[in-house]
Amino acid sequence: MNKVKGLCVLDVDGTLIEEEVIDLLGKEAGCEKEVAQITSQAMRGELDFESSLKKRVSLLKGISTDVFDKIYSELHLSKNASQFIKILQENQIEIGLVSGGFTIIVEKLAKEFGIPLFVANQLEISDGHLTGNLIDPVISREVKEETLVSWAKELEVPFERTIAIGDGANDLKMLKIAGLGIAFCARDIVKKEINLQVDERDFGKVLEMIDFF
Repeated sequence: MNKVKGLCVLDVDGTLIEEEVIDLLGKEAGCEKEVAQITSQAMRGELDFESSLKKRVSLLKGISTDVFDKIYSELHLSKNASQFIKILQENQIEIGLVSGGFTIIVEKLAKEFGIPLFVANQLEISDGHLTGNLIDPVISREVKEETLVSWAKELEVPFERTIAIGDGANDLKMLKIAGLGIAFCARDIVKKEINLQVDERDFGKVLEMIDFF
């Protein structure tokens, strides 16, 4: 097996995919507007991510887990995302998904693209329905940063050959620590602190920034 030549850590909601899954769940629960408003505030850094996520998840209490298949089928990958993943994998750059979204969706995406590394929030489920609670730990900005560090060490990839791509305030720490941190269709708080930016939802533009091959 060829030695891994780099590591690319991707945020999922709003980055790899166009949607925020929590907002789609809010729609299913009949509280779309309230959930979307909290999501937007959290991504702009106006609310603490962990407490705002727990608040949003509490509004989803009682939803059947059956809705996840429907939601997954409605997701849209960002333009050229699948080609981006394929090219990196062909060049021995390992990909990891790190998400403030939910394992039940992120695991499916990881399997679809042959991505072995993924971390996301775990929803508590009882009798096939959401309880409105999360199972700790919450994937905060600190956990995202720690995950990138942990994967890089595990794969023996030097930090200068790590890439992080994300859009929200909870991605800032991993974007700053990576050798190449890219703000992708990002919120203003992220754009103020991250120099490398892609404002068009197109992973082809991201590929142009990577010189690890």
